[in-house]
Amino acid sequence: MLRKLLKPFSKFFEFHARSHYRAERHSMALTIGIIAASAVGGFVEIAPLFSIDETVEAAPDMRVYTPLEQAGRDIYIREGCYACHSQMIRSLRDEVDRYGPYSLAVESQYDHPMLWGSKRTGPDLARVGEKFSDEWQVQHLVDPRSLVPESVMPQYAFLLDAPLETASLPGRLAALRTVGVPYSDAQIENAAEDARGQAYPDSDQAYAVEERYGEATNIRFFDGRRDRLTEMDALVAYLQIMGGLTDLPQETQIAEGE
Repeated sequence: MLRKLLKPFSKFFEFHARSHYRAERHSMALTIGIIAASAVGGFVEIAPLFSIDETVEAAPDMRVYTPLEQAGRDIYIREGCYACHSQMIRSLRDEVDRYGPYSLAVESQYDHPMLWGSKRTGPDLARVGEKFSDEWQVQHLVDPRSLVPESVMPQYAFLLDAPLETASLPGRLAALRTVGVPYSDAQIENAAEDARGQAYPDSDQAYAVEERYGEATNIRFFDGRRDRLTEMDALVAYLQIMGGLTDLPQETQIAEGE
């Protein structure tokens, strides 16, 4: 009985194997086949870009990452956090109920690379900004199991003792501007000073950060230490802005609820 059911499939595979063998014997036919397959794949990837203006929503309040937040994002990527945490909430009821408003395309327009992902060893982080205090974030990074006993996340206590390298920030922001992130000349020129100013709320540099990036910018001692700027400052600053670059997702959810 099973042999009868599989017989049509076996004939198909035999035909496919003979066709493939004939194609391998004729290099020109094989080359044309490869080009055709590549063309189809390329079209599938490129075609959506022609409607990109209709895909990305308009968000007048959308802002760029500050130098400190961008440095934290680079650390997030360096440490492989994206391998266990996605940053894209699907428009499914259970995801919206758990994480918050579903992700919009405009929220990722300044992300290079984007970190949407699909692997969730840990929870999605698209809306984690300001969900927990800075102290909670620092403790969770230092010793995850002290707050979440079942966590399998590695410890990142070393970030507290790692001074943040800021000399390369102007160049990094300039590179991002070449791919479409609208950093101004002043933001690029003062990137290193602004990174320090965002983590020192009582300094003159802090006021300059607020002027360049807006009054809503988080300016505080992110790692709780006042003696130096660390990689922990940068990573926590990035975590606390996730989902906070624009209010459009919340406004969209309210509008759809009505």
